[in-house]
Amino acid sequence: MSRALGAELGRGGRLPRSARRKQLLAAAQEVFVANGYHAAAMDDIAERAGVSKPVLYQHFPGKLELYLALLDTQAEALGETVLAALARTTDNRERIHGVLSAYFEFVDRSDHDGAFRLIFESDLVNEPAVRERVESVTERTMLAVADTVASDTGLGTAEAQLLSTALTGAAQVAARWWLASDRPVSQDAAIHLLESLLWRGISNFPRQS
Repeated sequence: MSRALGAELGRGGRLPRSARRKQLLAAAQEVFVANGYHAAAMDDIAERAGVSKPVLYQHFPGKLELYLALLDTQAEALGETVLAALARTTDNRERIHGVLSAYFEFVDRSDHDGAFRLIFESDLVNEPAVRERVESVTERTMLAVADTVASDTGLGTAEAQLLSTALTGAAQVAARWWLASDRPVSQDAAIHLLESLLWRGISNFPRQS
């Protein structure tokens, strides 16, 4: 969001509370992604949104609460994308492709907003509330994949979760490396390479009839 637009929205009239909250979160995300939590200031966020600090504090009592709200928003977005990829098909290779695509698209959105850094590269991981949310989204996506693995292969819970941890971990680490390396191959090519590697392993487990 441009500062001019933020100012127009912020000072040109009252917005519905939900719209104002969305506006403030968008501004905060830009500041947190650019500066990290510790260097970000509520003054900067209010300025970016084009509102006064009292307006910002009406919605979020402090910087930590604002950061946690952003984490919740991004965690929900990632989780929903992974679940949708799993539900879209019953073909397991296509599911692997879908999960990989979910992570790559999350780190490389069309607007390049860098929101994934709030989850995977936060400078506030020692804060219990932040750590809890990061661990929660990691666990939720892992368990969603594990449920599919278990139902298809008949493997036990621990075995399915171990395989799922390897799959989702490889997806997010590889996607972040790919982006940090300035996309050395196309996104489609990167996903295809990982899909081929992971499918060779997963397909060795016979599908339960």
